[in-house]
Amino acid sequence: MEWQPDPAGLQQILQLLKESQSPDTDTQRAVQQKLESLNQYPDFNNYLIYVLTKLKTEDEPTRSLSGLILKNNVKAHYSNFPAQVTEFVKKECLANIGDPSPLIRATIGILITTIASKGELQNWPELLPHLCSLLDSNDYNTCEGAFGALQKVCEDSAELLDCDALNRPLNTMIPKFLQYFKHTSPKIRSHAIACVNQFIISRTQALMVHIDVFIENLFALANDEDPEVRKNVCRALVMLQEVRMDRLIPHMHNIVEYMLLRTQDGDETVALEACEFWLTLAEQPICKEVLSGYLDRVIPVLVNNTRYSEIDIILLKGDVEEDETIPDREEDIRPRFHKAKTHTTSEEQDGQESSDLDDDDALSDWNLRKCSAAALDVLANVFRDDLLPNLLPILKETLFHPDWEAKESGILVLGAIAEGCMNGMVQHLPDLVPFLIKSLSEKKALVRSITCWTLSRYAHWIVQQQHELYLKPLMTELLKRVLDTNKRVQEAACSAFATLEEEACTELVPYLGYILETLVYAFNKYQHKNLLILYDAIGTLADSVGNHLNKAEYINMLMPPLIAKWNSLRDEDKDLFPLLECLSSVATALQSGFLPYSEPVYQRCVNLVQQNLQQSMAALAQPDQFEPPDKDFMIVALDLLSGLAEGLNEQIEPLVSSSNILSLLFQCMQDKMPEVRQSSFALLGDLTKACFQHVKPCIADYMPILGANLNPEFVLLPFAADFMPILGANLNPEFISVCNNATWAIGEISIQMGADMQPYVALVLNQLVDIINRPGTPKTLLENTAITIGRLGYVCPQEVAPMLQQFIRPWCTSLRNIRDNEEKDSAFRGICSMIHVNPGGVVQDFIFFCDAVASWVNPKEDLKEMFFRILHGFKNQVGEENWRRFSDQFPLPLKERLSSQYGV
Repeated sequence: MEWQPDPAGLQQILQLLKESQSPDTDTQRAVQQKLESLNQYPDFNNYLIYVLTKLKTEDEPTRSLSGLILKNNVKAHYSNFPAQVTEFVKKECLANIGDPSPLIRATIGILITTIASKGELQNWPELLPHLCSLLDSNDYNTCEGAFGALQKVCEDSAELLDCDALNRPLNTMIPKFLQYFKHTSPKIRSHAIACVNQFIISRTQALMVHIDVFIENLFALANDEDPEVRKNVCRALVMLQEVRMDRLIPHMHNIVEYMLLRTQDGDETVALEACEFWLTLAEQPICKEVLSGYLDRVIPVLVNNTRYSEIDIILLKGDVEEDETIPDREEDIRPRFHKAKTHTTSEEQDGQESSDLDDDDALSDWNLRKCSAAALDVLANVFRDDLLPNLLPILKETLFHPDWEAKESGILVLGAIAEGCMNGMVQHLPDLVPFLIKSLSEKKALVRSITCWTLSRYAHWIVQQQHELYLKPLMTELLKRVLDTNKRVQEAACSAFATLEEEACTELVPYLGYILETLVYAFNKYQHKNLLILYDAIGTLADSVGNHLNKAEYINMLMPPLIAKWNSLRDEDKDLFPLLECLSSVATALQSGFLPYSEPVYQRCVNLVQQNLQQSMAALAQPDQFEPPDKDFMIVALDLLSGLAEGLNEQIEPLVSSSNILSLLFQCMQDKMPEVRQSSFALLGDLTKACFQHVKPCIADYMPILGANLNPEFVLLPFAADFMPILGANLNPEFISVCNNATWAIGEISIQMGADMQPYVALVLNQLVDIINRPGTPKTLLENTAITIGRLGYVCPQEVAPMLQQFIRPWCTSLRNIRDNEEKDSAFRGICSMIHVNPGGVVQDFIFFCDAVASWVNPKEDLKEMFFRILHGFKNQVGEENWRRFSDQFPLPLKERLSSQYGV
């Protein structure tokens, strides 16, 4: 007999469901606890499905809520449901998918897909055939409910639907979905396209065999009166560009015309889907050919779409000009993630230029304005200056328009095209930059904030001109905006100033006092959110001007507010992340100037690492009692310790000797999380340079771990593993930054160990040679690997030289592009020593060695002498005639350089 509820129990649950809709949070919390406690009764979930499907007299929000609570129970406890409860829930879902209420149908659909995603597609064989058969029902509610459920299952279980385990149900489902593209109900048409769209990107075979019918059906729906249908058609065409451009090319003319129309659709959600088309088209090789004849029509549409709509302005509180005294709501502050430290050899840090079109944070959801600006950005990168004839007349009109909304959009567009059209824009910048600097004082805050961003996009050009012309006036105005009365403008100005700092570097030194005065004043002015951005601007300033910051007057301005913040934050406050990042840059820049602040900062970082490791161990031992910690605290503390070691150098020795940092480091180097290992190896390298006497006793333990991190099949070693073994274990190119830092640390250790490195060469050399020969290895890792191989050869030439032939060519090409510095010096000394031991190893690739030698601008005299001997030795060995034939292959600049510098 079918299950029936106990009337009193049913009333109690209904009462709870009603109470949970109360606006009072305490009531909601109490109800939540009661509902959670009811999970101990096996048939509690029967009551929930009963309220959802059978209590038709009850109000819809209560019934739907009952279904959503059941959905959460399925997610959390499904494996504990008794079999009869599972069966009852499934049966009720399928029997009521056609409920007259759209809300109830949607709730049942959500419940079905949640059960399906719990591995139940295999254990519920009748689900898909039953839902597909209901599509043929003459009852609209049944057909729509079944389609709604199928759409959710397709979204959540796309991969599973295309596998043998289920006998590939898509082979029958997709042709069936395609039939419904012509259904009389727009809702059904929309469901049908949405279902098929789930299988485009994965190139599902069941769809690919019907691809032409699919495209034909899409074209037939191009001008559908329903916005949801038009949106799904646009979405399909955008995805098809990425996977089946071959099928779209014959129709490209019509598609571009269609997308032009839809990008101007009255429904903004349709226009946004269509606007994505220009973004994906820009990535296709055929873009230029397809769009060349349309630029005069596409550009004005995209520019027009960058204007704020009335609703945007309301959401952005665009009419509120002064809000600096209003505290931020915590939910408006985005979570911060710390980017662990990477050791780079070249001057360029790997912080890619950020072209975020994130000018309207409060609308940080992707919208038509941002998508249109991003499309102009990518199209500018495809067409370069060819975009300008169509764009400049429009910009002339918008930039000088009396309506602030038009002017604001013109300034945004000017920023969006900066990267792609820079060459063509240069002739206009002497007029435009002063215009933009003047616009920083506009009455409207939204104009001031976008102007900050656009100016930052031209910072590279600005710093190359005479300071008096643009840099000084820009800096003056931008620093005023850093202290603006509007929070959005403060944020934009701070971010723009950080970009300017990166571009100008030491050019800012003459203005440091004024800059610091402003940034320090902002400390007392800013609300929570902008403070976090201010830390970034100060950290970037320190990175940019380096030890020029180490003056008593600057230190006395900068350090007190930073240390006051540092003292006010608790160890578990995430605001520590940006503050620690900032302090790390400041400590590195100030060098010995940071010494008076170093002890409490060092101690707290060590404590943060220790606490984090203890919490990790507790969570591993008793997972039911202890939450695992947020390891970002440990990473950011390790990175600040690195900054201290780099800045203080040997002055950090007393702090290291009186702490247990090296034993903590041993644990961090074996952490499962790659970013923790990455920062550990950076710190190991910095401590090796600063106070090797404390690192040396641990080398035998560290090296195997380093080696294992160079290894593509990375396996974490058991805890008691011998430090060099750890390094060896981390030479794993799969985790680029971990491998990079492990490689660099091995090189630094080699220089300190000298000939004592010999027992460890075999642990790491093969992996390093693999990495340098691996196609696609990133530039920074190649450079660090080459330097470390060179350094190993410098201290142990007999052990490394036999492998010379296996790495000499990539070694030379990796290091020819880095500037003269200490690391390059020791690596080249190593290669010269290895050539001395094994001259045959370089013969086949000698032209590459010549090229690498020529990359030196100013080698030290004794190194230059080594190059001289090798070059002349080779020339004498082969004879004058052979050398002439050999050197005739050289490009002219190389020939001239070797002749003038080394007389060969």
